[in-house]
Amino acid sequence: MSALTETELVVAVRQGRREGQTEMVSRYAERVFAMIARQVPDTMDAQKLTQDTFLRAFSHIDNYDPHKASLSTWLCCIAYRLTLDHLRRRRPMIVSMEDDTGISNEELEAELSTGREERIEQLMEVIDELPDDERMLLTLYYFEDRPLTEIAYITGIEPAALANRLYRTRKKLYKKLKQR
Repeated sequence: MSALTETELVVAVRQGRREGQTEMVSRYAERVFAMIARQVPDTMDAQKLTQDTFLRAFSHIDNYDPHKASLSTWLCCIAYRLTLDHLRRRRPMIVSMEDDTGISNEELEAELSTGREERIEQLMEVIDELPDDERMLLTLYYFEDRPLTEIAYITGIEPAALANRLYRTRKKLYKKLKQR
């Protein structure tokens, strides 16, 4: 069954065939779990959210449009929304009051992309302090290595606004690192 194309796989799932569902899970579960697990520290919660992602995908497979996104991106969109809902129920709301310090993209990139081990540890600590949606954005962009167009589809945010939000989030990281 693993020789199915993405289109054939979607057809099998739409027809309710168990082998189509099994193939979808075996093909995409690891990637979906990895994305969720970066945001949800409890492995059991991450596994449940992964399972919920596929259950939702199976029940809403008729909404999938291959012209808008790949199946992998569509699944990540479902996982993104479920994960944010989960995190919002578990965390208090954090309101960010940031000022504009006129930091250039080049300065941000130089500061945030340094490879020193201690700096990477600091960066990971600061990322964990960010609001859920900002952590998810960084995860999709840097850890998942997804282009802004895919992230825009997953998050439901326009690419230009997303690029602006990514810049502001990176600037916030820069400021927090400078304070340490």
